[in-house]
Amino acid sequence: MSKKIHVTTTINGEPIEFLCEARHSLLEVLRDSLGLTGSKEGCNNGNCGACTVMLNGVPVDSCLVLGVEVEGATIETVEGIAQNGELHPIQQCFLEGAALQCGICTPGFLVAAKALLEKNPHPSEEEIRFNLAGNLCRCTGYDKIVRSVQAAASQLQETTS
Repeated sequence: MSKKIHVTTTINGEPIEFLCEARHSLLEVLRDSLGLTGSKEGCNNGNCGACTVMLNGVPVDSCLVLGVEVEGATIETVEGIAQNGELHPIQQCFLEGAALQCGICTPGFLVAAKALLEKNPHPSEEEIRFNLAGNLCRCTGYDKIVRSVQAAASQLQETTS
């Protein structure tokens, strides 16, 4: 049995400690050790974006990050997007815009789209498509996803005006 390493981090605003083997990915730790199953394992090689999380404010594929690398880091998963039982506008717009189907890609798209809107609250369609290019969907096509991000951007602009 491999030696387990103690890691202290913050996930969705909560301090968390866990033990993991040096070879375990952040995705494995989130899903298997911490029970945060929102991030999905699609390809497990960084090509699909289904496991996207925010790591110190930057979207990353959690399948490509080792669990031991998040010592002292701040992580936001899809479970941390809704606040106080209220869906974030990006989540609500995905639901209303039918921008999801099987759900495997949805968590990664939500995290990546929220990151984009925090960085650029007024993205063009081209900027949305560029920033979500690391996330793949095999069910819905991308038009509904792009329209949902545009709708969320509009909603967020209304609430900050």
